[in-house]
Amino acid sequence: MSTTQFLFAGFGGQGILFSGKFLAYKGLTEDKQVSWLPSYGPEMRGGTASCSVIISDTPVGSPIVSNPDVLVAMNLPSLDRYEDAVVPGGTIYVDSTLIERKVRRTDVTVHYIPATRLANDNNMDTLANMIMVGKLLSEMNEFNEEGINAALSKVISARHADMLEFNLKALKIGSEN
Repeated sequence: MSTTQFLFAGFGGQGILFSGKFLAYKGLTEDKQVSWLPSYGPEMRGGTASCSVIISDTPVGSPIVSNPDVLVAMNLPSLDRYEDAVVPGGTIYVDSTLIERKVRRTDVTVHYIPATRLANDNNMDTLANMIMVGKLLSEMNEFNEEGINAALSKVISARHADMLEFNLKALKIGSEN
């Protein structure tokens, strides 16, 4: 039995909820049991946002992620708040463009990705979140184009179909860094 609990956290407007939804749909397209639980403050853009995702081979009993196996921290307040909650042996992904401090724990694996800088350098300012997800999928050996394309087709509406290629490019940039 395999179950992985993810927590994405950052400011509203950074695509936190989209990242989680994408990962949940990727799990669904691969016949996994999933849970997706968004949470955000009253001011969506600029306020705090987090998203819990559970992907499992067995039914998920509760959508609450108190102790994530994987934390994706897109800003310093999120790292400060959730760093200690990650299970020993877990993994933390840090947007090192926006977070200057290092993770203090020594019992977790840490990846520092300059996602916001990479997004800006590639003229995709709003896709730092997907660069982080690309790195996460690559590190977990889950970067497969079939699953990625299936999930993106579910989370990107027809109205925003022009964003499909940008999201694919962002995921690839993340997987290569």
